[in-house]
Amino acid sequence: MYNFKNGKELINICKEQDKKIWEVMLLREVKNSERSYEEIFDQMKDNVNTMLIAVEKGINSDRKSISGLVGGDGKKLKERYLNDRTLSGKRTLKATAGAMAVLEVNASMGQIVAAPTAGSSGILPGVLYMIKDEFHVDDDTLVKALFTASAIGFVIAKNATVSGADGGCQAETGSAAAMAAAALVEVEGGTPEEALNAAAMTIKNILGLVCDPIAGLVESPCVKRNAIGATNALISADMALAGIGSIIPFDEVVEAMYNVGKSMSPTLKETALGGLAATPTGRRITKEIFGE
Repeated sequence: MYNFKNGKELINICKEQDKKIWEVMLLREVKNSERSYEEIFDQMKDNVNTMLIAVEKGINSDRKSISGLVGGDGKKLKERYLNDRTLSGKRTLKATAGAMAVLEVNASMGQIVAAPTAGSSGILPGVLYMIKDEFHVDDDTLVKALFTASAIGFVIAKNATVSGADGGCQAETGSAAAMAAAALVEVEGGTPEEALNAAAMTIKNILGLVCDPIAGLVESPCVKRNAIGATNALISADMALAGIGSIIPFDEVVEAMYNVGKSMSPTLKETALGGLAATPTGRRITKEIFGE
């Protein structure tokens, strides 16, 4: 009853059963795993707690990664939104700082939740941290948001890819931002259709984004792309909640993203052979880290 393979089937189930996306995803897990509703919900709550702890750790730390490439930027952005006039607003910067902070925790060998991957693990925690703090959202609502996000991630993984090595950064941070956008919409009382519109617009905004990590490390430009992913999710969610739809349906956007990824040169899919990794500075940093 609750199995779905794409966004259209997910929406149809939501309509037929008069349920939100998070409910359908949770009931799907109950059916497929043969575990109880409460057990699955509590496991997801542990994921939320791990995410929020990683944000707190990152935004309050100057700890550098082993390579020395990243570390402390989440804290710098926190200090800016607390102490300075900002151009993009406190809420946006709080989500952005949280996203950067989690990637920095990952790069310094801290505990994170791959959401859906380690390289995109900051986007969902960043936006969840912001809505919890700014909108006083309770923990159970955050758990529901994560189930909504997981439904979007499941559809993308089933019909395309969430791997930077397979589809470029559009598939990695793009998927994470789409998951976050849909989650935000449902938290704010939006419909399942609006959630999928938000996810579609999020992916469309970065279609074609390459994966070109300097020295092959999940650090730069990954940290800053998670920052942009969090911002993208916020804007796309607001557009959907304003009644703005995606001209191209979610499932077709996912298919387009997959096709774009397949057409990318291998040098632009996590091989560190193209893009920023292949710039003179990128090559110099690689030599400094690995001595090659």
